[in-house]
Amino acid sequence: MRKLLAAAAAAAVLLGAASPALAAATAPPLTLQQQLTRLTTQDGLAGVVVSVREPNGRVTTWTSGTAERGTGTPMVGADAHFRIASVTKPVIAATVMRLVDQGKIDLDALIEQYAPGLLDGRQITVRQLLRQTSGLPEYWHLVDPANPGGDADFLRLALDAEPVGAPGEKWFYSNTNYLVAGMLIETVTGKDFRTVTRQGVLRPLTHTYWPRKGEMGIRGAHAHTYGIDPFNPKAQDKLVDTTQEPGYLFGASGGLISTPDDLNRFWQALPNSTITKMLDGAVAAYDPPRSRYGLGLYSYPLTCGSAWMHDGGLPGTRVLSGRNRAGRAVTLYVTGTPKDDKHIFQAFDTAICS
Repeated sequence: MRKLLAAAAAAAVLLGAASPALAAATAPPLTLQQQLTRLTTQDGLAGVVVSVREPNGRVTTWTSGTAERGTGTPMVGADAHFRIASVTKPVIAATVMRLVDQGKIDLDALIEQYAPGLLDGRQITVRQLLRQTSGLPEYWHLVDPANPGGDADFLRLALDAEPVGAPGEKWFYSNTNYLVAGMLIETVTGKDFRTVTRQGVLRPLTHTYWPRKGEMGIRGAHAHTYGIDPFNPKAQDKLVDTTQEPGYLFGASGGLISTPDDLNRFWQALPNSTITKMLDGAVAAYDPPRSRYGLGLYSYPLTCGSAWMHDGGLPGTRVLSGRNRAGRAVTLYVTGTPKDDKHIFQAFDTAICS
């Protein structure tokens, strides 16, 4: 029981979409730099970086804090790598949309049509999968950190658990949906989903990569991250350096490693027509309030209107990334474990709305 409770606690920060409501009135009086300083002083986070890319390609980056506690090394910038967690989901969804455009996938077809038996015969469509309305439960809190297994094992855990609802009944954020989406891509193309994304939507992003199996570190310049490590039983729920993590295991639901600048380029390269299709029929999401979830991305309410984006979290990393209607793209990530996301979302709001 203790092992399951520990895993459940870890799942609260793994790949999730937990976030508070954004400020609905006026922007905070603090400047963006002052807000970042607040995150690394008052809020106790190690480091934070915000990179803004304008529609004309101009890039502005703000940082605060340190890249490694105890060293005084300045926080890394827009070209440094980090684990993007659930911001992986828009990449997977955009890849599925490319396959839809190529006539290889029908959003309203059953997963069983492409992969018979994969979901034990459940009548779940591709659209329901990407929209998080499939009824599939979360698998992360069921994983044994000491012997995690792989994608097939993760799916089996989810299928053996009680569904959270009937297909299409309600929105429920579950990493299982994108675990299956990765498998769907592989079934339809005959290639690993990592290869398909590299050859497609990730092709222009030269600093974005999928970790190799067994790879624990982050390549190139990067900041250290600090959180509760579910894969290190010796940590005993204490905050530790979580820079070394089995990133390959996070897979299609949250395994990508990228840079803020690459993510901003991704959002700007995503055609408006594709975004429109992804948001068509978006459903109300309860986290944060007043947001809506489409096919792998949110429409978030900000003080200047809605942003198209996704958020994510892994032990020691929290990230927000997206763009507004005018094409301004923003990626923000912090290293550390925030007790409250309020100030992080306020900084993102300021960056994208100012």
